[in-house]
Amino acid sequence: MFSITTTVAKSYRLLASTATALIIGTAMLSTASAADIATSYNNSCAACHDSGALNAIKKGDSAKWQQLIKQKGMPALIKSVKSGMIQMPAGGLCTDCSDDDYRKLIEYMSK
Repeated sequence: MFSITTTVAKSYRLLASTATALIIGTAMLSTASAADIATSYNNSCAACHDSGALNAIKKGDSAKWQQLIKQKGMPALIKSVKSGMIQMPAGGLCTDCSDDDYRKLIEYMSK
C-alpha cells in the first residue's frame, strides 16, 4: 500500500511540474509573439499608421479600426493588405508577413 501511495504522489508532482513548465513556456511564447508583432509594426506599418499619412487609420484609433473591421471583415482586410491599395503598397511593406501576421498587425493597430 505504501508503494502505491508513494508512486501516486511522485506521479502527481511530476504532472504538476510538467503543467507548470507548459504554462510558463506558453506565456513566454505569447510575449515573444507580441514583441515580434510590435517589431513588425515598427518596421513596416508605423511609417503611415503612426502619423495618419496618406489617410491611413492611426494606430490606437479603436473606433475607426472597429468600424472598418465590422464593415469589411477581417478576411477582406487581410486581402486588401496583401493586394495593396491606392495609397498602400502590396503587403504594407512587410515582405515576409503571413495572413496570421497581418491579422495580428491589424488587431495591434486597432488597440
